[in-house]
Amino acid sequence: MTDTDIHIAADDRPLFGPRGSSARWGLAALGVLLILIGAFAYYLWQRPSVPPAAPSVAQPAATQPAAPSAEARVEHPIEPGVASGAPPLPALGESDAAAREGLEALFGTSGFAALFRPQELIRNIVATIDNLPRKNVAPRLMPVKPVPGSFHVAGPDGALTIAADNASRYTPYVRAMDAVDSAKLVALYVRFYPLFQQAYTELGYPSRYFNDRLFEVIDHLLAAPDAPSTIALVQPKVLYEFADPAYADLSAGQKIMVRMGPENEARVKAKLRELKRALSRGI
Repeated sequence: MTDTDIHIAADDRPLFGPRGSSARWGLAALGVLLILIGAFAYYLWQRPSVPPAAPSVAQPAATQPAAPSAEARVEHPIEPGVASGAPPLPALGESDAAAREGLEALFGTSGFAALFRPQELIRNIVATIDNLPRKNVAPRLMPVKPVPGSFHVAGPDGALTIAADNASRYTPYVRAMDAVDSAKLVALYVRFYPLFQQAYTELGYPSRYFNDRLFEVIDHLLAAPDAPSTIALVQPKVLYEFADPAYADLSAGQKIMVRMGPENEARVKAKLRELKRALSRGI
């Protein structure tokens, strides 16, 4: 085996900590989750209102934001507004069909089929965001399908690294994230915030505010170390792990940032900073 040998691993799960998690979900969770927030919301906002068959009634309580307890301190409060002529928000448990229809209209039927998992979209977005600063991101909660292709490593046994061409697997997701208008995304996120807050409450945080958690997660990802051009790996058994203990101890989200390669990481961090600025202005 030579220094130029390229290996294709069947799985690269250890790069996200315990062997039970799947690293192929990584960048999809980071990039597309932001697209999801705006894309299906944009569709719902633009749908024409259906004339009611009966006098209008109050919006169902299930779609209202669950207010944090009086003891909780809200750092980044949101006051959702309803645009003139906008239809009422769907119930959280009934939002998947409209979300799928809207995403197919925006990305095409084949694009949606290639990228997205259509079940429990809002709940899975919230759960994924909440999990990024932790050691594991549960594959079953991901709103998108795994990044295609297999993990590539290079070098001889005893001196393995992530192959340079491995980052290209994630580039389409980074480009998709770049294409999202941050100001429009934030405006629509604010409009549909009650569903995100409800999903966060259901996740087990009745006294916490989801938008505060979103700011925390963005700051956590921005604090990830800059990805080096070469990342050493070890293979203690069948699967690969980061050789550097400092990288091995990173959270799932920060491992995503490092693992996507220097250029992709820089672009994602720039987009996250832009999104944070838009969030700060828009609430």
